[in-house]
Amino acid sequence: MSYLLTLSPAYAEIFLLVMASAILIADLFVVSKERTLTYVLVQLTLLGCALITTVTHEPNVMQLFNGMFVGDAMSDVLKLLSYLAVSMALAYSRHYLLVRGLFTGEFMVLTLFALLGMMVMISAAHFMTLYIGLELLSLSLYAMVALQRDSVAATEAAMKYFVLGALASGLLLYGMSMLYGATGALGIAAISDAIRHGVENKELLVFGLVFVVAGLAFKLGVVPFHMWVPDVYHGAPTAVTILISSAPKLAVFAFVMRILVDGLQPLMMHWSGMLAILAVLSMAIGNIVAIAQTNIKRMLAYSTIAHMGFLLLGVLSGGTDGYGAAMFYAVTYVLMSLGGFGMIMLLSREGFEADMLDDFKGLNQRSPWLAFMMLILMFSMAGVPPTAGFYAKLSVLQAVIDAGHIPLAVMAVLFSLIGAFYYLRIVKLMYFDSPDSNAPISVRFDNGLLISVNGLAILALGIMPGALITVCAMAVQQSLLLR
Repeated sequence: MSYLLTLSPAYAEIFLLVMASAILIADLFVVSKERTLTYVLVQLTLLGCALITTVTHEPNVMQLFNGMFVGDAMSDVLKLLSYLAVSMALAYSRHYLLVRGLFTGEFMVLTLFALLGMMVMISAAHFMTLYIGLELLSLSLYAMVALQRDSVAATEAAMKYFVLGALASGLLLYGMSMLYGATGALGIAAISDAIRHGVENKELLVFGLVFVVAGLAFKLGVVPFHMWVPDVYHGAPTAVTILISSAPKLAVFAFVMRILVDGLQPLMMHWSGMLAILAVLSMAIGNIVAIAQTNIKRMLAYSTIAHMGFLLLGVLSGGTDGYGAAMFYAVTYVLMSLGGFGMIMLLSREGFEADMLDDFKGLNQRSPWLAFMMLILMFSMAGVPPTAGFYAKLSVLQAVIDAGHIPLAVMAVLFSLIGAFYYLRIVKLMYFDSPDSNAPISVRFDNGLLISVNGLAILALGIMPGALITVCAMAVQQSLLLR
């Protein structure tokens, strides 16, 4: 019994694995195309995971499986947010997938296995655990992108994603092997201790760091490892795009924190400079290239690249404020991304994808409420007060300035001003252009309620951001700085 109690940080992962396997078998006996039973079971599984994570939460850091898995405040908060993000993505996607014949048991089970990979990444304390979680997530997403087999764009996107993902995994593994060669350890805490006590081959250590940062940069989708992002976002069904753009960002944030902050903190003078270059390039190219896009999914893809650059600024700032600001930024971005891609699916219908900028013309005349929700989302992405996006950027900028990186803060503000153009262009299309069709937009009640809650939550977090900022800062502090 005592052994079972020591496994409590991994109860949610065990429950999710069992339920995903059970749902895979149960779906074989579901004949309805609407897959209501399967969908309900998946949502109940997510709710069960949330309850287990909440009940098993411990204020102290707990390690199990010989130090390969860790349970702490940061992992619990990120897991709870991941459950919420996946649940919202599935709710947004249900009708969209139904009319396209893609709402299958495979889609939902792959989603659960992708979530399991995220959870393992979030709680990993060992290079092997990190890599297993990453590959479980990646392989699930590769299959989901290719799920629409009769779509040339989806198949092409899946092939690009798979090939480039394999390359990034190779870079990451090569870097990890170099770090192992230099330190003689694979555990994150052991690697940190070995570096602090000095290693003989410092050149090998730094080379390993470079390869690891390159692999992390690909998974975040930052320049110059961003080439897969616009193609995958555009080519994949929007229901898959909303999943790729949301919850995995929380897992990759944890991945960055575990490796760079928890494991390679003694090398911060080396990796902070690399992150600064990646951040500036990402904000520059992401915001500038997005201006030229006519497809909103590609525009949001380049927007993602810019946002990830901003997130890296928080990480390289260091300290509780910097890491807490980066975590708050990641959470805010996930909420904005869910709303943005959710809106595309709400406006889409059978045989029509509302993924062009011109599809938003005159939206205010056809549905004032949806136009208002989209306005909140675009203002938040642009960093206009009083939305959550404004306070997320402000908290990162404050951390950057406090860390003494004034030039980086100035460049971040300048590129944010450039980025405001393409967000406000959508607002202009919705409110000042005439629609191609005056037919009213019919939205299912559950989807209308979800987009309303999503948009109003972003507005509420902008007006009262203190609670979430405090939770993020405390989670990071308890998990990393006081270990």
